Amino acid sequence: MTTAEHSPPGAAGFAEDSVDVKGFTIRWLTAGEGDPIVYLHGGGGLHISPAHALLAARFRVTALEMPGFGASSENTRTASLDEMADTMAAAIAAIGVDEYTLYGTSFGAAVALRLALEHPDRVRALVLESPAALRPEGWTPAGLSPEELRPALYARPEAAPPPEPPAAVEKQMALLGRLLGPNEDPELKERMRALTLPVLVLFGTRDGLIPPAIAPLYRQLLVNAYVVYVYDAAHEMQFDRPEAVAEIVGDFAARQEAFLVTATSTLLNP
Repeated sequence: MTTAEHSPPGAAGFAEDSVDVKGFTIRWLTAGEGDPIVYLHGGGGLHISPAHALLAARFRVTALEMPGFGASSENTRTASLDEMADTMAAAIAAIGVDEYTLYGTSFGAAVALRLALEHPDRVRALVLESPAALRPEGWTPAGLSPEELRPALYARPEAAPPPEPPAAVEKQMALLGRLLGPNEDPELKERMRALTLPVLVLFGTRDGLIPPAIAPLYRQLLVNAYVVYVYDAAHEMQFDRPEAVAEIVGDFAARQEAFLVTATSTLLNP
């Protein structure tokens, strides 16, 4: 295992290792002790946030880098989000995490949702942060210019992690465009109706990438879902409001249906 001093910027305290599954070498970072939280990153790649570090004070936090992101080789093999979810489920099992709270951001939330649908026996609770699983008509990951993308992602750009190298961004955007599929997915919606485990859905009130107006649809489709809007946060809320995100995700992971927010849609810290 690589020690934390060799981990990427922002990952202080997280130890790094890799695991080989399904023909991929998957990098993963871990820190903390306690009940496990497994994290799947968004389309910008794996970045350890201050929210992850706060959660690691209470939980065993494991963050995995999906094949085709970061310094990994270009992924031309994975054919669908379901296939990516299957790969990540195999990776999580291979590193020895059996039952866990699954936490995904944006693209990672879309993968996490499918993983939970296929392996509900492994997932104790599901956190979907700024999820890209359901998207409005006409939405595209390349729909914003670079000048528009930064404020759509971050309400506090000074807190953002360093950007990925241009070659990695190009590789990742190609993978996103290929895997996300059509915005309207009736089959996924029907599958979601059968998911009974507790789900926390988080949207930033200033999210400029995935419109927060789509959030109530998750409550309509998921029988045990809680929707929370995080005030003054954009798409990458774990960097904009790390304390708030860690507080609510941690309480949900610890108590699930009994956590501090009621079943009605809620605004956190207005």
